[in-house]
Amino acid sequence: MHNKMTGLLGLLLLGTTWTALAAPPGSGTEQLVQHERQRALDATLSAIVDDPAHPLASLSVLAIRQGKVSYQQQFGYRYIGVTPADSLPVTSATLFRIASISKMMTTLGLMRLVEQGKLSLDQDVGFYLGFSLRNPHFPQQALTLRRLLSHTSSLRDAGGYAWGPEHSLRDVFTAGGDSMWDAAAAPGSYFSYSNLNWGVIGSVMEKVTGERFDLLMRRLLLDPMELRGGYNPAAFTADEVANTATLYRKRTVETEVWQPQGPWLAQVDDFHARPPAAPASLANYVIGSNATVFSPTGGLRISAADLGKVMQMLLDDGTYQGKQLLQPASIALMFGRQWQLGPDAGNGDSERGLYRAWGLGNQQFDAVTGRGNGLVEGASFDAVGHLGEAYGLVSAFVLDFKNKNGMVMLVGGTGSDPERYPGTYSAMGRSEELILTTLYHGAIGKHE
Repeated sequence: MHNKMTGLLGLLLLGTTWTALAAPPGSGTEQLVQHERQRALDATLSAIVDDPAHPLASLSVLAIRQGKVSYQQQFGYRYIGVTPADSLPVTSATLFRIASISKMMTTLGLMRLVEQGKLSLDQDVGFYLGFSLRNPHFPQQALTLRRLLSHTSSLRDAGGYAWGPEHSLRDVFTAGGDSMWDAAAAPGSYFSYSNLNWGVIGSVMEKVTGERFDLLMRRLLLDPMELRGGYNPAAFTADEVANTATLYRKRTVETEVWQPQGPWLAQVDDFHARPPAAPASLANYVIGSNATVFSPTGGLRISAADLGKVMQMLLDDGTYQGKQLLQPASIALMFGRQWQLGPDAGNGDSERGLYRAWGLGNQQFDAVTGRGNGLVEGASFDAVGHLGEAYGLVSAFVLDFKNKNGMVMLVGGTGSDPERYPGTYSAMGRSEELILTTLYHGAIGKHE
């Protein structure tokens, strides 16, 4: 299978597959050609998923070419039972916990509040939270939404970034002390990726609206776009629960030893073993005190198909089915560059070149591979969006506004140690490189 995967991918990268399948002008075989293209793309992606040395539990992908969905497909299982007969396949409606792509979806909700005049990107967030939130090493520097959204806040994850509803952020920051802050870099001066930023952002959103974060995001984003899922699985319908992907790794919990030939081990969202339950003490939760309860940073469950709807809305200047969800100016502001790695890399931690530029809640990717954050081998694909990784899931939401192209990738479980299967042209893992490169060349690149 591994040899098959390598051979098929080689054909895709060289363009041989699509050239051989090209229909002569006026031949009337365009539909047949498209069918054969999809079969070739299906086979290549299936081979990547089934690679015995680096297996994937599941995969759901979607591609948009010139503003329209050009391909979507699913592979593997959303639930892996004791026997194949007990396993359940991924479908187009399967929800995945998309990890850090959630940050970008949260930002879309926040931008709607900015449009409504309820938030300012440059206001001291302490004004909204009701308590002073300043880096004690730089008390004169305000912490703003702009700095939180661009990871230049000076907040750090060393003291944690998620707490139960019985905690408040005010108390967490008081108890956490210096562990919550960068002692060397003032707010606005240095990029360092921080999950904690989005706990603060979600709490600010709650404070100015008086709405619990999971319900607020339903009102701002999910319901207007008819998106299934959400940030609180305990509120899902029975169908949504049944079609939520369990995330897997082939790694023992106690020793963290990877076993690619061993069993898949559930990591999170194993709702077949235990249905989703609301966080303990949620009844006593104080809105605006601690939105990390709902994980604005990584907790959204949504399907690739619905992420495709969000992508098309962005490519359509903020409209969805004739409704203006976001103004074009807000989209331009959100995806405008806020931070860029300096020539001496002294203004940020790029994490092996993965982070080279950032907008408001989104990453900016180079078309050039070999620099750390290139997405596609053998093609020019400048893009913006977000990547995600948690509990075995690996995800990508990347779009090219200029050419109206984009890709969604949701991997529901990795079976080999990512450190032992690194990318060849980026800081991503090799499986992600193979999927994105295959998807781009098969569903977006020119088919002449």
